Amino acid sequence: MTTNLPNTESIKLELDNNWLTIWLNTPENRNALTDQMINDFNNVFEVLNDTKDVRGVTIRGKNNIFCAGGDLKGMNKVFDSKNPIEDAIELSTRVGHFFKAVNSLPQVTIMIIEGFAMAGGLGLACAGDVTIVQSDTKFALTETMVGLTPAQISPYLVSKMGYANARRLMLTAASFNGREALRFGLADFIFDDENQGRDIEEQLKSQVLNCAPGAIAQTKELINSFAIKVDKNFIDLASKNFADQILNGEGKEGISSFIEKRKPKWKK
Repeated sequence: MTTNLPNTESIKLELDNNWLTIWLNTPENRNALTDQMINDFNNVFEVLNDTKDVRGVTIRGKNNIFCAGGDLKGMNKVFDSKNPIEDAIELSTRVGHFFKAVNSLPQVTIMIIEGFAMAGGLGLACAGDVTIVQSDTKFALTETMVGLTPAQISPYLVSKMGYANARRLMLTAASFNGREALRFGLADFIFDDENQGRDIEEQLKSQVLNCAPGAIAQTKELINSFAIKVDKNFIDLASKNFADQILNGEGKEGISSFIEKRKPKWKK
């Protein structure tokens, strides 16, 4: 195999039998989607979009943790910026392009979700092709709890779980587990122990490797042509929505309360 993968800091790459496993590897911050992690992913995506050697991709988290979502401590820096509106829009736009890149990879993407997947972490789970979930995994779309909106991930939530489920979960920030995720359509498969999860993944890999890689890439392109559209107009709209809420809405209070480990003012 001739694929040359980049060096990465926040994700770990394992390439075996034409299959790439990407491990989110910053358990100290619960594998949050920091700028560094998004940069690392983008560097890997450049390779994946230009190779036929890698037939599939698995994304999962180290230490039995998938992803806590966006980096709220990093977002907090926006409030001290000289150009907070522009910086908030740029931050959200980068995130929007990241999720679009995950969704549009030419390879089949398998998400293995363990521990918990919150906010943007849940969005990342929805941006893959197949989702395998441990039964006791904890999920929640916590954005509104900290005064933010699930701006850039909303299309993937609706596409994966359906309009009614996504709408309710986005508006209530309700928590749910892996078995409920199966009922909502978020999980395609659930497992109780590591061996069971490995067996499900291996079966899926075997199925994918029996398929022609070019046909898979073209099929994914076809699917995305009639799925919920995520284009520049939507990403720009979602970025302005996010920026307005973080700077002019409750975002500052919500992020501050998270960092200071206290309840936000609106919480009853």
